[in-house]
This record gives sequence, structure tokens and C-alpha cells, in this order.
Amino acid sequence: MSSGIRFSELSDSNVAAGLGSRALRNTVVVLSAKVIARLIALVTVIAASKHLGAANYGTFTTLINYTAIVSVMLDLGFNVLFVREGARHPTEIQRYLRNVMSLRALTSVASLVVLAILINVAGLGFLLAPGFALMVLTSYASLLRNSLYAVQRLGYEAIAVVLESALLLGLVIYGIKTNRDVTYFVWAYAAQYAFSCVYFSIVIASQRIAVIGWRFERTLLRTWFWQGLPFALTFILTILYFRIDQPIVYALRSHAEAGWYGLAYKPFEALLFVPMTLLSVVFPALSIYHRDRPAQMVDAVGKFFKALFVIGWPMSVGIFVLAHPLTHSLQLYDQSEPALRILALGLAIGFANNAFIGALSASDHQSSFTWAAGWSLLANVALNLALIPTFGYIGASWATVATEIVLGGVAWYLTARHIGRVPVFSSTWRALIAGLVMGVAVYPMSNLGGVMILIPIAAGVVVYAVACVLLRVASKDEIAFARRALLMAR
Repeated sequence: MSSGIRFSELSDSNVAAGLGSRALRNTVVVLSAKVIARLIALVTVIAASKHLGAANYGTFTTLINYTAIVSVMLDLGFNVLFVREGARHPTEIQRYLRNVMSLRALTSVASLVVLAILINVAGLGFLLAPGFALMVLTSYASLLRNSLYAVQRLGYEAIAVVLESALLLGLVIYGIKTNRDVTYFVWAYAAQYAFSCVYFSIVIASQRIAVIGWRFERTLLRTWFWQGLPFALTFILTILYFRIDQPIVYALRSHAEAGWYGLAYKPFEALLFVPMTLLSVVFPALSIYHRDRPAQMVDAVGKFFKALFVIGWPMSVGIFVLAHPLTHSLQLYDQSEPALRILALGLAIGFANNAFIGALSASDHQSSFTWAAGWSLLANVALNLALIPTFGYIGASWATVATEIVLGGVAWYLTARHIGRVPVFSSTWRALIAGLVMGVAVYPMSNLGGVMILIPIAAGVVVYAVACVLLRVASKDEIAFARRALLMAR
């Protein structure tokens, strides 16, 4: 990838054109790599779940969710702030990185105490050491890789995600062959992120982006703390509403049921890497749009929203229709099938919500999204506590879908208030119809399993693509923009 853009040397028109095409090119590169990585990860998850069994896999996924929840103490909202400010001031990245790394070393001590309390209450105290290592290494790996996102040099990120997945697969296979328990598999995940820390440290130093070191500027960190507080609160609320259902199922129902839900959640969670990847790539561009081209901000957010929905909607329809053969083809637990079908309903909404997350955060209205996340958390916890005792993991699945709807509605309203109204219906109704046409076409083939499931999947892709063309889902300007950007990426 080429070196970072020096925005001060570009005209406003060149900035607007260059940011959009560059973001799209980087999206193609990183997304392609992450598709490969997720396929490897899917094999890894299936192999680990079969080896551990439903109850032990429920223990494993619950521990992972606890580490994710406590990790908010390490982040403090600084990850998003680091990307935003690094994109705006690329020459200051080394200074920012060293300060955040130093602060993170201090916050890890407090996070250890909190993690120990939570997992001991849950009866998972024997996993404290690997769980803490996983949490800290994941946090540092995320911070280091964000240096590449800030300057939009993502070729190395594409390489990293594939290497990480391959390493983890190798460690999991070794664990299965040697009949290891849950503790080993948590250490295996921690080792994956240890590799990531070493890899990104070497890359960002060799590319002269930054050199790893320690620095503690109280003035900077104090300023960032207050600026990042809305990000931190949002991160806390988001992590809680995204992760809290698994510990609740584990606490109120059988460990096996937690395993069924955890494995059904994996395809849902795995596919959310698509909008998260897109957001990671587009977020720096949106941050600079807000600063240099605010009049074009709402149009950029609208295009981003539309792209996310066009990608996510056929996935929702396809998984809903093909839930039964997918459960067997992916070797999920049989009991995971109904949860998988329900979760599919919320997938497209989860995709599109990332447009509002990016818009509010990039435009310095992060506190507004904190309110959206807060309402979502309240809805999620209330629904989970109401539904899980009676309906178990099926109730948790419906709570997840309802939470995505609440988040989308509140975030859309706040985006309209602070940035501009995103035309949700006019930008999605054509794709909505195309997806339904695809579902009708695929349904007669929903009894095909095993390798044969590739037939309805391929047919669905073709039908959806043709329907999108006939319904003119993408405008001429959007097609021309994509073509120019992709040609430049060669």
C-alpha cells in the first residue's frame, strides 16, 4: 500500500474524491483477506466445539464473553479516538500510540481484579490466568493494528488476519490431537494475539509509522480521557448488550444450553466482521469528511448505509431459509438450528447500524451514540431477563434481534438530528425486494445438505445479483464510482 495521504497538500475536491476511492480499495483488500480468515476460523470453531462438547464449549464461550466485557476497562474509548486523531494528524501517531500503550499497562491491573471477581462468581476461576492473558493481548493487538487503519496502509492487515487464523487452527488441531481441555484452548486464543502484537510491532516500525515505546503525558491523556469518555461509555454499553446474553444463559440455564446458543451465535457474530471491517476502513475517511467536507457528510453516510444493507440483507434471507441444511453442513449442534434462524432476522439490521455508529463517532457526536447504546442495553437486559428463564436460549435469540431494532431506531434518529436524515426506505426498498425474490427462488432447494448446499447458495447469489440489476439497486453514479476505485486498486 502507498504511504499515508498528506491532507494539507490536497485540494478539497481531491480530498473528497481520493478518500472515497481509497476507502473502497482498502475495503476490497481487507474484506477479501477476512473472508479467507473467517473460513479458516469457522473450521477452527467447529473442530473445537465438537471436541469440547456442548457443556464445555458453553464454559469456553462464556469465559470469552467475560473477558470481552471487562476489556472495556483497558480501552477507555481510546481505540476509536486513536484512529480518529491519527487519521487527522498522521505525524503524531507514534506519540499517541506510546501514551495509550503506557496507560493500558496501568489499567490492566484494575481489569485483572474485576475479571477475577466476575469469573470466580461464575465458577470459572480456574480460567483466570489464560483469560487475563487473552484479554490484555487482544487489547494491545487491536491498538497496534489500528495504527495501520489510521494511515490507511492495510495490505499488512490483510496478511495478518490470514496468518492469525492459520496459527489458531494449527494450535486447535494440536489440542484436539492431544486431547486438551478448555484451559488449553483459551491459551491457544491468547497465543494468536501474542503473535499479532509481535507482527504489528514489526510492521509499523519497518514502515516508519511508529516505533514501540513508552510515554506518559498527563496533559494529553487527561484531554483524551474526557474526549474519549463518550466512546468508553458507548464501548461499555455496546459490549454489554452484545455479550451479556451468553453469561445470563450460562447462569440461568444449563451449561449445554449455553453451548447451543454460543455455537448458533458464531455464524451471526462471524458475519458481523463484514460491517465492522467496512466501518474500520471507512471511519478515518468519515472523520476527515466531517472536518474538510461537512456538506458531503450525510451523502457519504447514506451511501455507506445503503452498501451495508445491500450486503447484509441477502445474508439474512439466505440463512433464514437455509438454516436447517446450514446447521448440518457446518456441523453445529442440532439444537442450535432454531436460534440460528432467529438470529438471521437481525443480521441485516446489525449490518446497517454500523453506518450510524461511524457517522456519530466521526462527527464528534460520540456522546449521542452513547445514549443509543444505553437504550439498547436496557432493552437487551430487560428482554433477556424476561425471556431466558422461560424460553432459554431461544428467548436470548429474540432478545438479540429486538435489541438491534432498538439500536437502529435510536441511532437513526440521532444521526438525523446531528448530521442529516439518512433516507432509509428509499435507499433500501429495491434491495429488500431483490432479497425476497432470492428467498423464494432458494426455498425449494432448502432440503439440500452437505456439499450440495453450495447449489442453493450459488443460485441465491445469482438470483440476487440479477434482481439487483433489474431493480437498479445501484445508481449509475454509484456504479461509476465503484468502477473507478476498483480500477485504481489494480
